[in-house]
Amino acid sequence: MKTYRIFETIEDIYGFSISHEMISDITDSILPELEEWRNKPLKRCYPFLFVDCMYVSLRQDYEVNQCAVYVILGYDLQGGKEILGLWLSPTESKNQWMQIFDELKNRGVEDVFFISMDGVSGLEAGAKSIFPDAVVQRCIVHLIRNSIKYIPSKEYKKYTQSIKRVYGAPSLKAAQSAYDTFVNEWNKYPGAIDVWKRNFIYIEQLFNYGSAVRKIMYTTNAIESVNSSFRKVTKKGTFPNENALFKLLYLRIKELNIKWETGHIANWSMVLNQLMVDDCFKNRINKYIEY
Repeated sequence: MKTYRIFETIEDIYGFSISHEMISDITDSILPELEEWRNKPLKRCYPFLFVDCMYVSLRQDYEVNQCAVYVILGYDLQGGKEILGLWLSPTESKNQWMQIFDELKNRGVEDVFFISMDGVSGLEAGAKSIFPDAVVQRCIVHLIRNSIKYIPSKEYKKYTQSIKRVYGAPSLKAAQSAYDTFVNEWNKYPGAIDVWKRNFIYIEQLFNYGSAVRKIMYTTNAIESVNSSFRKVTKKGTFPNENALFKLLYLRIKELNIKWETGHIANWSMVLNQLMVDDCFKNRINKYIEY
């Protein structure tokens, strides 16, 4: 992104302007800090990780391409939020994701309980090759988006209410019963039903955990709001190189960190209590939590 584009972006977002020279000085001076952040040690345990991507325009070899930037957001044992890293990924392969999660392990992460994602190719196998005890959860909201394209728009509301009775059921037995009803009601749209048949396992596994845990793990909305914040600073222009892109995203991350310093995840004590009911999670929590 050229200096004048950064200038315009800051003016749009923050309502004031600074000189192009100052913009250049600021963004160049942030590079050592950015590199330190990308390699800094991480916490030993993150009960929840969320993976999502956003697309940016990046100049590569004299061509402008739409490139995927993957973001991983973590919830720590104290209920705090932390962005663990940014990765520019040309491919979505098992090997690529294995390398990313291996990087997290090398930076100090020893245990992950849940990984919520939107169906990224190769992620589940890559993540489990490094963190074999992690539960990988498909985002239910993304599955709704994938399936609703097979439904006439006039029936969207009725359809989403019907599937909500499945994943929002009070128990697994109730969810299975609601699912049978859902399939019978909507089988005239086989494309939509096929999405759920292929992914019903991700609804079933939600009910292995308490309602407070399910509320966190069933969607990637937590990280989608982060990416929405990123898009405010990437929507204008094409980035000339990766450094220009990551400098701007890192400045945004610094703002988010300040915002998150004084808060924690809503109802976090209930989440921990529900996890502690399971002896496996209890032992893992007691190993890492700081009282």
